[in-house]
Amino acid sequence: MKILILYGTTEGQTRKIAHFMEAILHNAGHQITIADTTAETPSTNGYDAVLIGSSIHMHKYQSSVKHYIKKHVAHLNQMPSAFFSVSLAAASGLEDEQREVQKITTHFLEQTGWKPLMTSQVAGALKYTEYDYFKRLIMKLISKKEGGATDTSQDYEYTDWDEVTKFVNEFSNKISNKS
Repeated sequence: MKILILYGTTEGQTRKIAHFMEAILHNAGHQITIADTTAETPSTNGYDAVLIGSSIHMHKYQSSVKHYIKKHVAHLNQMPSAFFSVSLAAASGLEDEQREVQKITTHFLEQTGWKPLMTSQVAGALKYTEYDYFKRLIMKLISKKEGGATDTSQDYEYTDWDEVTKFVNEFSNKISNKS
């Protein structure tokens, strides 16, 4: 099957996750095209399925992802597709944060009119070494409040790669069974 993977990222973790998904699907025998939504993006035409991912920052997904989905929503809703949402809140053990992330995703999908076959909440990363002074301070305060990592001399990856693999394999099985 020909699968299109699109992503929007702020700090690069969503790109890393998208490329991990690409490798899994490629190893399963699928033809994969992958693209950042801020660059030249292919249309959904000619693909059997689409995976789209975006990170959450300030309670919003990347505008380039939203724009792409709105532009192609009619075709997306006629084909197998899935959405993966990347955020630090997905790593939180707090139910309120889990509900908030799901609420952001639900609102986003309602706004765009997209009805993906599957969605997944994927934990992101704290990239302290890439932040400017103020962002590092804010992220440290948030992380401290959550009981997370506060050593700003290193980065912390919270992505559960086994869960990502499970999501991608489930999507692959669903689209393979539809053909």
